[in-house]
Amino acid sequence: MRKYLLIIMTMFFICCSSDGGMQAETLQTENDMTMYITIVGQTQSITLANNAATQELVERLQNGAVTVTLNSSGGFEIWGPLGFSLPTSNQQMTAQPGDVVLYNGSNICLFYGSNSWSYTRLGKIDGLSESQLRTFLKAGESNITVTLSLTSDATGISNISNESRNTAGTDSRAYTLNGTPASASHKGIVIKDGKKIMK
Repeated sequence: MRKYLLIIMTMFFICCSSDGGMQAETLQTENDMTMYITIVGQTQSITLANNAATQELVERLQNGAVTVTLNSSGGFEIWGPLGFSLPTSNQQMTAQPGDVVLYNGSNICLFYGSNSWSYTRLGKIDGLSESQLRTFLKAGESNITVTLSLTSDATGISNISNESRNTAGTDSRAYTLNGTPASASHKGIVIKDGKKIMK
C-alpha cells in the first residue's frame, strides 16, 4: 500500500511541476513576442506568432529598428521587400484584416482586406477595425515608409549630424518622427533639441 501511495505522490509531483513549467514558458513567450509598427508617426502593436521566422525577426530587431518601403496591392494589402530573408513555414490560408505575413521568404505583407495564398504567418496588428486598418496602413497609397521595432517609441531617425547647430551648440531645427526637417507650418509631434514637442 505504501508503495502505491509513493508512486501516486511522485506522479502528482511530476504533473504539477510540468504544468508550472509550461505556464512559465507560455507567459515568457507571450511577453517576448510583441513587435511595433510605425507609419507616419502612428504606432501600433503586433502580437507575433511563435515560429522560426518571428524568432529570427525579433533577433534582427534587437540590433535596431528596420525601416521598409511598402506599396498597396490588390485592394487588400500593403507589401514589399524586407531586405533580408526569414525561415518559411508556408501554409495555405485566408489572410484577414490585421494579419501580418511573410511572402516568398523575404517580403512582408500587412492586410487591410483578405486574400487566400500560401504564407508564413508572422502575427496580427492589435485592436484596429477594418476601416481603422485601411487608414493606418495608408490603403491605396504607394511608397509607404514602415518602421518595425521592439519598442513603441521608434522614430525612424537613424542618426543625428552636427549640421545646422546654433552658437549654443544645440540643433536649432525641428524634425518629424520620420527624421526629416519639419516645416514651420508642420502640426504634430516633432523632435527638437533631443526632445519630443507637440506643435
